[in-house]
Amino acid sequence: MSSKHNKYSVLLPTYNERDNLPIITWLLTKTFEEHDLDYEIIIIDDNSPDGTLEVAKQLQKAYGENRIVLRPRAGKLGLGTAYIHGIQNATGNFVIIMDADMSHHPKAIPEFIRKQKEHDYDIVTGTRYAAGGGVYGWDLRRKLTSRGANFMADLLLSPGVSDLTGSFRLYKKDVLHQIINATVSKGYVFQMEMMVRAKQFNYSVAEVPITFVDRVYGESKLGANEIAGYLKGLWTLFTSV
Repeated sequence: MSSKHNKYSVLLPTYNERDNLPIITWLLTKTFEEHDLDYEIIIIDDNSPDGTLEVAKQLQKAYGENRIVLRPRAGKLGLGTAYIHGIQNATGNFVIIMDADMSHHPKAIPEFIRKQKEHDYDIVTGTRYAAGGGVYGWDLRRKLTSRGANFMADLLLSPGVSDLTGSFRLYKKDVLHQIINATVSKGYVFQMEMMVRAKQFNYSVAEVPITFVDRVYGESKLGANEIAGYLKGLWTLFTSV
């Protein structure tokens, strides 16, 4: 498929994002249309009790069913299965994964696309930890937790990327499909394992500096259980991959 006919499918897993969803959808639409890019936004809502799905239905009416695709699920079934569910309905040849809470600004997407075209990379991943990248809105504890998590993962797994725990990435669709099918981790380890599997399969990966901004609306889903799960998952990867 020529670059002129590329289509970009954005996977947006949501849980209690009714306040953020209209803003991120508008920003995505604005970015794609300003750069004359073909796109669709696939919203995978896990039965949010705050009415996120109802907001998504209104957005679909406003932007059209060809641009806003709704793929709700019965409950919280995990990030990995959300991506599997979304990719099964993606019609683009490229897939973008990102958070719906506005931590990732869509303005970085054209740079992801430009970088991908440079050497036909299989994956382009956003990094907070390269020159030009950064984090805003986190306290010192959260920054140290993230840095420590990435340092430990890099030390044990040597994946070749600077931001293993990030979740703003551009994939060739077939590449993402193979990596997801090989990934067994759940929760926050999932993103890390995807980069480890990419190295295992010899996929080419490029990085683009991004600015990560802590959510404005809603509560962070990172807690003690997620941190414990991350450490357990990191050790499992180290001993099995």
